[in-house]
Amino acid sequence: MAEFTLYIGNKCFSSWSLRPWVAMRHLEIPFEEGFVRLRTPETAANLAKVSPTGLVPVLNHNGRIVWETLAILEYLADLYPEKKLWPQDIGARALARSVATEMHSGFREVRYGWPMNLRRPKSHKPLDAEGEAQRARIEAIWRQCRELYGQGGPFLFGHFTAADAMYAPVVTRFDTYGGELATVTRAYVDAVLATPAMLHWYAEAAKEPWPEPGPDE
Repeated sequence: MAEFTLYIGNKCFSSWSLRPWVAMRHLEIPFEEGFVRLRTPETAANLAKVSPTGLVPVLNHNGRIVWETLAILEYLADLYPEKKLWPQDIGARALARSVATEMHSGFREVRYGWPMNLRRPKSHKPLDAEGEAQRARIEAIWRQCRELYGQGGPFLFGHFTAADAMYAPVVTRFDTYGGELATVTRAYVDAVLATPAMLHWYAEAAKEPWPEPGPDE
């Protein structure tokens, strides 16, 4: 039996589930996957069995329950310092935590205007004025991180960190809805999408058989 069980929802559209899943998979932290199908009459009752908030993701570590995406990532960073889920440089680490927290609490118009839906055909979808401002802020964050700390690899801080995990669902949104992307944005989006973890998530999402639509179908 695996030491960790990560409870997640549908891969097609559960953006919060993707964040800790892709981090654990990319960093090769073994875990079992606990699945709760979302948007059914039984969803609330099934979530209540595993989640104190009735939401996913939830990490069960030998009976210890950790919920909320950032809390899960911080917990994993404490357990596996060698995985470098946060950058080692204190300035880079401060920036990584800042932009990860900004993602956790913000960008509502982008998240609602461009809902994660991995089976939606790619096509440009304009956002309203506030959404476009938030989109520009996301791209500015990516440029800043890459320019300051991205020299060691293709991710925000060179190697893959918790910040990349937090923005992974946003990467899918830019790819699905963003149309023609700026060069730096496109390069970062492509780097995240090319990771084996993301490729596996997409493949699993494509195999989901359930008829309920994604949020933008």
